Amino acid sequence: MDRLTGMSLFVCAVDRGSFAAAGRDFGMTPAMVGRHVRALEERVGAQLLQRTTRSQRLTTFGRIYYERCTRVLAEIDAMDRTADELRASPRGLLRVTTTASFGACRLAPALADYLTRFPDMNVELILSDHYTDLVEEGFDAAVRVGPLAPSPLVARRLASVRFILAASPHYLAARGVPKRPDDLTRHTCIGHAHGAWSDVWPMETSDGIAQPVKIRARLKINNGEALRAAAVRGMGIALQPEFQMADDLAAGRLTRVLPEYPFPKVPMHIVYPPQKPVPAKLRTFVDFVVERFGR
Repeated sequence: MDRLTGMSLFVCAVDRGSFAAAGRDFGMTPAMVGRHVRALEERVGAQLLQRTTRSQRLTTFGRIYYERCTRVLAEIDAMDRTADELRASPRGLLRVTTTASFGACRLAPALADYLTRFPDMNVELILSDHYTDLVEEGFDAAVRVGPLAPSPLVARRLASVRFILAASPHYLAARGVPKRPDDLTRHTCIGHAHGAWSDVWPMETSDGIAQPVKIRARLKINNGEALRAAAVRGMGIALQPEFQMADDLAAGRLTRVLPEYPFPKVPMHIVYPPQKPVPAKLRTFVDFVVERFGR
């Protein structure tokens, strides 16, 4: 029989004065309470209670064991309350990873609001464009840009990422403004060193007809922020997420190119290992990210 159940029944029987009263508290028959107490006596190898048809009293060993059981059960109750508090109130360290571009441009600035809202939380944000095994590398969650491969991870959908073309006004003044996707073959393009779109840009017409273009990339970079900076310096036409170009477009450092020929939108998700119940620190972070980037 379960030791903690036996200890709880033993303490209750002592406090309430009988097996019958303890049985009513636990929804058991007096005989079942007696079997638990006898199993406990067999486990410790000593008699705990001396019982007659009219009364019961603790043995000398039973009194010492009763005091120890009371302390142990109180400690277990305190541990359970602490666990409930931890689940209800977020605190501790949360380890998160995402792509370098999204992390630097959007997630890192947003974390200021999350940490203000939850002052007992700490966040370690790791930026990497390489696939990360969350469980193996000890991460609580990841924001991933791109289609998800089948996995046991829980995924919450965020807003899709829109990619656009942009170049500096200086470059366009010197080389001309492309009018059609085919014009890109005569321009200097800045390509991403890795990924599906490094050599061919999958453009579409406004009607959704595919018009892929093979680009001539004199410069390829494996970091979106460095790629954006190269475009601002006038080194060519760059393909980047709109969120990474937004500030430069607003300030006039970049000009959008071929806006009437969009690119397929790329899905974005926040993913995390399945667990029940979900800890408060993870639940609040996931809800925050969905609230901030879900639309």
